[in-house]
Amino acid sequence: MDLKLAEKIKSSATYRELVRTRSRLGWTLTALVLVVYYGYVLLIAFDRGMLAAKIGQGVMTWGMPIGLFVILFTVAITGFYVRRANNAYDELTDQIKREVA
Repeated sequence: MDLKLAEKIKSSATYRELVRTRSRLGWTLTALVLVVYYGYVLLIAFDRGMLAAKIGQGVMTWGMPIGLFVILFTVAITGFYVRRANNAYDELTDQIKREVA
């Protein structure tokens, strides 16, 4: 990439907005995933009895649905980010390309 073009892109207000919003969303989603993952690990470490407790009269314990929640939460967060990237971020990227062309 030409150095002049890179400077033009970096000086664009749209580029700064893209970097700011993408970074903020990335860190927010990272924090959410870490809270869920480490929350689950800490629950395993400090309250095994809760995870081993049966749900109702059956043989299913609370550990299974909570573990499934962790997996589904990760899939949902990933899907949310991909949707956001394909809509908002791609529009901003196209706008930046038009500005610097």
